[in-house]
Amino acid sequence: MEKHIYLIRHGETDFNKQGIVQGRGVDSSLNENGRLQSQLFFDAYNNAGFEKIFVSNLKRTYQTIEPFALSGIHIEKHAGLDEISWGVHEGQSDGDSFKRFYEILHLWKSGDISQKIDGGESPVDVQQRQLEFLEKLITTPENNILICSHGRAMRILLCTMLQQDLKEMDSYPHRNLSLYKLNFNEGVFRVTLFNEIQHVESTF
Repeated sequence: MEKHIYLIRHGETDFNKQGIVQGRGVDSSLNENGRLQSQLFFDAYNNAGFEKIFVSNLKRTYQTIEPFALSGIHIEKHAGLDEISWGVHEGQSDGDSFKRFYEILHLWKSGDISQKIDGGESPVDVQQRQLEFLEKLITTPENNILICSHGRAMRILLCTMLQQDLKEMDSYPHRNLSLYKLNFNEGVFRVTLFNEIQHVESTF
Protein backbone atom coordinates (compact mmCIF):
# COMPACT_ATOMS: atom_id res chain seq x y z
CA MET A 1 0.00 0.00 0.00
CA GLU A 2 1.19 3.52 -0.78
CA LYS A 3 2.61 5.56 2.09
CA HIS A 4 2.14 9.31 2.43
CA ILE A 5 5.06 11.00 4.18
CA TYR A 6 4.95 14.57 5.51
CA LEU A 7 8.45 15.84 6.34
CA ILE A 8 8.78 19.10 8.27
CA ARG A 9 11.53 21.13 9.86
CA HIS A 10 11.09 22.17 13.49
CA GLY A 11 9.70 25.57 14.44
CA GLU A 12 11.79 28.64 15.17
CA THR A 13 14.15 28.87 18.15
CA ASP A 14 15.92 31.93 19.50
CA PHE A 15 19.17 30.51 18.10
CA ASN A 16 17.58 30.36 14.63
CA LYS A 17 16.56 33.98 14.98
CA GLN A 18 20.01 35.04 16.19
CA GLY A 19 21.94 33.09 13.54
CA ILE A 20 23.58 30.78 16.07
CA VAL A 21 24.56 27.28 14.95
CA GLN A 22 22.60 24.59 16.78
CA GLY A 23 23.28 21.09 15.50
CA ARG A 24 22.93 17.81 17.34
CA GLY A 25 24.63 19.04 20.49
CA VAL A 26 22.42 22.07 21.20
CA ASP A 27 19.03 21.09 22.60
CA SER A 28 17.22 24.42 22.24
CA SER A 29 13.51 25.08 22.72
CA LEU A 30 11.03 26.77 20.43
CA ASN A 31 10.54 30.47 20.98
CA GLU A 32 7.17 32.22 20.95
CA ASN A 33 7.16 32.46 17.16
CA GLY A 34 8.09 28.79 16.90
CA ARG A 35 5.15 27.88 19.12
CA LEU A 36 2.89 29.92 16.86
CA GLN A 37 4.28 28.11 13.81
CA SER A 38 3.59 24.80 15.52
CA GLN A 39 -0.02 25.76 16.15
CA LEU A 40 -0.49 27.07 12.61
CA PHE A 41 0.80 23.81 11.17
CA PHE A 42 -1.54 21.87 13.44
CA ASP A 43 -4.47 24.03 12.35
CA ALA A 44 -3.62 23.41 8.69
CA TYR A 45 -2.98 19.65 8.93
CA ASN A 46 -4.99 18.44 11.90
CA ASN A 47 -7.33 16.63 9.52
CA ALA A 48 -4.57 15.01 7.45
CA GLY A 49 -5.13 11.73 9.26
CA PHE A 50 -1.62 11.16 10.62
CA GLU A 51 -1.32 7.67 12.08
CA LYS A 52 2.18 8.03 13.50
CA ILE A 53 4.76 10.77 14.07
CA PHE A 54 8.54 10.42 14.15
CA VAL A 55 10.74 13.07 15.80
CA SER A 56 14.43 13.42 16.63
CA ASN A 57 15.85 13.17 20.14
CA LEU A 58 16.03 16.97 20.33
CA LYS A 59 13.15 18.68 22.09
CA ARG A 60 12.54 21.32 19.44
CA THR A 61 11.11 18.63 17.15
CA TYR A 62 8.77 17.22 19.81
CA GLN A 63 7.64 20.73 20.77
CA THR A 64 6.81 21.37 17.11
CA ILE A 65 4.39 18.44 16.88
CA GLU A 66 3.15 18.63 20.48
CA PRO A 67 -0.40 19.66 19.49
CA PHE A 68 -0.69 16.37 17.57
CA ALA A 69 0.72 14.45 20.54
CA LEU A 70 -1.93 15.99 22.78
CA SER A 71 -4.57 14.73 20.37
CA GLY A 72 -3.39 11.17 21.01
CA ILE A 73 -1.25 10.33 17.96
CA HIS A 74 1.63 7.96 18.71
CA ILE A 75 5.04 9.70 18.78
CA GLU A 76 8.33 7.86 18.31
CA LYS A 77 11.83 9.32 18.71
CA HIS A 78 14.67 8.21 16.47
CA ALA A 79 18.34 9.27 16.58
CA GLY A 80 18.46 8.99 12.80
CA LEU A 81 16.45 12.21 12.63
CA ASP A 82 18.85 14.21 14.83
CA GLU A 83 20.50 17.22 13.23
CA ILE A 84 24.05 16.91 11.93
CA SER A 85 26.70 17.62 14.56
CA TRP A 86 28.45 20.87 13.71
CA GLY A 87 31.22 20.09 16.21
CA VAL A 88 33.22 23.05 17.51
CA HIS A 89 30.85 25.53 15.83
CA GLU A 90 27.76 24.51 17.79
CA GLY A 91 26.47 27.36 19.92
CA GLN A 92 28.54 29.86 17.94
CA SER A 93 27.52 32.70 15.63
CA ASP A 94 29.13 33.83 12.39
CA GLY A 95 32.59 35.38 12.64
CA ASP A 96 36.25 34.99 11.68
CA SER A 97 36.35 31.48 13.14
CA PHE A 98 33.70 30.38 10.64
CA LYS A 99 36.11 30.36 7.69
CA ARG A 100 36.56 26.59 8.06
CA PHE A 101 32.79 26.15 8.41
CA TYR A 102 32.18 27.71 5.00
CA GLU A 103 35.11 25.83 3.49
CA ILE A 104 33.46 22.56 4.55
CA LEU A 105 30.12 23.61 3.03
CA HIS A 106 31.92 24.38 -0.24
CA LEU A 107 33.64 20.98 -0.18
CA TRP A 108 30.29 19.26 0.29
CA LYS A 109 28.85 21.07 -2.72
CA SER A 110 31.83 19.95 -4.79
CA GLY A 111 31.16 16.33 -3.82
CA ASP A 112 33.62 15.77 -0.95
CA ILE A 113 30.90 14.64 1.43
CA SER A 114 33.23 12.78 3.79
CA GLN A 115 34.62 16.08 5.12
CA LYS A 116 33.54 17.17 8.60
CA ILE A 117 34.07 20.06 10.97
CA ASP A 118 36.31 19.36 13.97
CA GLY A 119 34.31 17.30 16.44
CA GLY A 120 31.35 17.06 14.07
CA GLU A 121 29.77 14.75 11.53
CA SER A 122 29.99 14.50 7.76
CA PRO A 123 26.91 14.07 5.55
CA VAL A 124 27.96 10.44 5.12
CA ASP A 125 27.94 9.97 8.91
CA VAL A 126 24.41 11.37 9.11
CA GLN A 127 23.25 9.26 6.18
CA GLN A 128 24.50 6.11 7.89
CA ARG A 129 22.39 6.72 11.00
CA GLN A 130 19.42 7.68 8.82
CA LEU A 131 19.45 4.34 6.98
CA GLU A 132 18.18 2.56 10.10
CA PHE A 133 15.37 5.10 10.37
CA LEU A 134 14.44 4.67 6.70
CA GLU A 135 14.17 0.92 7.15
CA LYS A 136 11.82 1.51 10.08
CA LEU A 137 9.79 4.03 8.08
CA ILE A 138 9.38 1.68 5.14
CA THR A 139 8.38 -1.30 7.27
CA THR A 140 6.10 0.42 9.78
CA PRO A 141 2.46 -0.63 9.25
CA GLU A 142 1.16 2.95 9.33
CA ASN A 143 0.75 4.61 5.93
CA ASN A 144 0.12 8.28 6.77
CA ILE A 145 3.17 9.54 8.64
CA LEU A 146 4.51 12.89 9.87
CA ILE A 147 8.26 13.33 10.39
CA CYS A 148 9.78 16.33 12.18
CA SER A 149 13.52 16.81 11.80
CA HIS A 150 16.15 19.50 11.18
CA GLY A 151 17.44 21.51 8.23
CA ARG A 152 20.65 19.72 7.23
CA ALA A 153 19.31 16.33 8.33
CA MET A 154 16.26 16.85 6.09
CA ARG A 155 18.43 17.70 3.10
CA ILE A 156 20.45 14.53 3.57
CA LEU A 157 17.33 12.44 4.14
CA LEU A 158 15.66 13.76 0.98
CA CYS A 159 18.73 12.94 -1.11
CA THR A 160 18.78 9.41 0.29
CA MET A 161 15.05 8.90 -0.22
CA LEU A 162 15.30 10.12 -3.82
CA GLN A 163 18.53 8.20 -4.51
CA GLN A 164 20.53 11.34 -5.25
CA ASP A 165 24.16 12.10 -4.55
CA LEU A 166 24.58 13.95 -1.26
CA LYS A 167 26.34 16.82 -3.03
CA GLU A 168 22.85 17.73 -4.29
CA MET A 169 21.47 18.29 -0.78
CA ASP A 170 21.39 22.08 -1.12
CA SER A 171 18.76 21.58 -3.84
CA TYR A 172 16.28 21.20 -0.97
CA PRO A 173 15.71 24.60 0.67
CA HIS A 174 13.85 24.93 3.93
CA ARG A 175 12.56 27.38 6.49
CA ASN A 176 11.22 26.75 9.96
CA LEU A 177 8.20 24.46 9.62
CA SER A 178 8.44 24.16 5.86
CA LEU A 179 6.89 20.97 4.47
CA TYR A 180 7.93 18.37 1.94
CA LYS A 181 5.33 15.74 1.09
CA LEU A 182 6.37 12.44 -0.45
CA ASN A 183 4.62 9.29 -1.60
CA PHE A 184 6.27 5.89 -1.23
CA ASN A 185 5.06 3.13 -3.53
CA GLU A 186 6.71 -0.02 -4.91
CA GLY A 187 10.03 0.89 -3.31
CA VAL A 188 10.21 4.42 -4.72
CA PHE A 189 9.84 7.82 -3.01
CA ARG A 190 8.42 10.72 -5.02
CA VAL A 191 8.08 14.35 -3.92
CA THR A 192 4.54 15.68 -4.35
CA LEU A 193 4.91 18.95 -2.40
CA PHE A 194 8.16 20.95 -2.33
CA ASN A 195 9.15 23.27 0.53
CA GLU A 196 5.57 24.39 1.23
CA ILE A 197 5.39 27.33 3.68
CA GLN A 198 1.94 28.77 3.04
CA HIS A 199 0.68 27.59 6.44
CA VAL A 200 3.35 29.64 8.28
CA GLU A 201 4.13 32.42 5.79
CA SER A 202 2.70 35.06 8.13
CA THR A 203 5.41 34.26 10.72
CA PHE A 204 8.43 35.20 8.58
